[in-house]
Amino acid sequence: MTPAQRATVSGTAREVVLAAGTRLFEEGQQACGCWLVRSGWVALTTSVPGHGEVVLQTLGPGDVLGWSWLVPPHRWHFTATANEPVSAIRLDTARLHALANEDPALGYPLALGLFELLLARLQSTRARLLDLYGSPREC
Repeated sequence: MTPAQRATVSGTAREVVLAAGTRLFEEGQQACGCWLVRSGWVALTTSVPGHGEVVLQTLGPGDVLGWSWLVPPHRWHFTATANEPVSAIRLDTARLHALANEDPALGYPLALGLFELLLARLQSTRARLLDLYGSPREC
């Protein structure tokens, strides 16, 4: 992103402080918001029949949370809850979505940057699953 594009995105940001136990969003709800966690920890959970709410991942300082606003039908796939007090930067994704639609030269690098973060998160999840279950070649 160019410096001007970064400034445009920064213009949608505000700092937030969340108390422990605060739900940032819930699975199935309309997705809005994207957070850069500065301090504290947020648990991503999902409801599993017979097991209740299960923690899938815990996100902390430097992690980005919330990309479901990018992809229709714009619904959260997980629930996010602050495990402890959290300081974060929250992006106004309704504004970002409108800005990206108005200016594809902004929208493309914004989406690409978020997808790069998503790929890193998927690779991290894959590594954790391999640690947990082992490589299929080891069987």
